[in-house]
Amino acid sequence: MSELRVSEAVGQAFPRLRIAVVVAWGFSGYSPWPGVDAELAALEKAAASGRTLLDGQSDPHIAAWYAAYRAFGTNPKRERPSVDALRRRLARTARLPRINPAVDCYNLVSVSHGVPAGAFGLDAVHGDIVVGFAAGHEEFTPLGSPESAEHPRPGEVIYADGTSVLTRHWNHRDAERTKVTERSSNIVFMLETTESALFGPAVDAAAADLAARAGTRSRRVATQWLTPASPAAPLGEPAT
Repeated sequence: MSELRVSEAVGQAFPRLRIAVVVAWGFSGYSPWPGVDAELAALEKAAASGRTLLDGQSDPHIAAWYAAYRAFGTNPKRERPSVDALRRRLARTARLPRINPAVDCYNLVSVSHGVPAGAFGLDAVHGDIVVGFAAGHEEFTPLGSPESAEHPRPGEVIYADGTSVLTRHWNHRDAERTKVTERSSNIVFMLETTESALFGPAVDAAAADLAARAGTRSRRVATQWLTPASPAAPLGEPAT
């Protein structure tokens, strides 16, 4: 059974790390999701009226992510944490992306709770997924650019499986191979903070929200939490 785990080095560098791991098996991603669409539209309407959500260093949790990015050598104003990029896009354009039900759902949860969120299609994952520091030789094919190839900077925090990098700059950009599509039936979602003492409750609330939503479209949903003291979570569906 494969697992998602935090490397010892990352756990030592970020001792207050907390990642909620929500796994959905048998997710149905083809049919529209009117409730999610309506909530996204409400956020867009509010933004168009000038009621924007905090972003950048004006939001304490995003500011903490800026500090984490700088700690591993990434400029967060160039490669932004995912929730920061979404909230800035909403403020600038009064629009949020529409990709497919699963992605739209976790984007909604991320923006609403102010927590970085991401996901991988588990059927495309090869072996274990590890949150670790890049050596620099690993390969990454960016989402939307299947013909491109990059290498992370040594010391950059990445998600990687047995084949390649799945996410660069911790949660900045995902890979093409493991992207979640309407065909993805087994999905692992991650919601993260590097400062659990302050923002752990926000991550837990976001995870509960996401799990409840995914549960209406999945055969089974389970939530686990990763910390430096408990760094691994199995990803296989338990036997019934």
